[in-house]
Amino acid sequence: MISKHISDKEGVYSNTAIRRGIENKPNEEQLANMKLIAEKVFEPLRAWAKGPIKINSFFRCEELNTAIGGSSRSQHCKGQAVDLDDTFKFKTNSEMFHYIKNNLDFDQLIWEFGTEENPAWVHASYVSEEVNRKRCLLAYKEKGRTKYKVI
Repeated sequence: MISKHISDKEGVYSNTAIRRGIENKPNEEQLANMKLIAEKVFEPLRAWAKGPIKINSFFRCEELNTAIGGSSRSQHCKGQAVDLDDTFKFKTNSEMFHYIKNNLDFDQLIWEFGTEENPAWVHASYVSEEVNRKRCLLAYKEKGRTKYKVI
């Protein structure tokens, strides 16, 4: 188990990896990073939400990250980022975004696409108390490319 509510399988699950036969397995350092963000961000958020939160993407090996068109600097490849979604309807993505922003330590928090009222999902990353930037961004598309604006 990565944490009380995140199984090892959930932390590495990817339809793309399965379809393409990619072994999406973290090394010891990446797994330690996954456990840290789970402890510092995911578990406190889940306790506040009082129910499950869907993990869309957590760890991505470099091969998987390339296959899905992820950023070459993606914190997912280090096990330092998790994408969350309100699939289970305990809290909205907007509520989760604002809870993390106002109550938890984080490196980056991204309002991923969606609308002004609710993002399509929430990206949260965590490095360490000393390094975290508490940087909030809005992801949007412009001419087919993903862009980010500080919010």
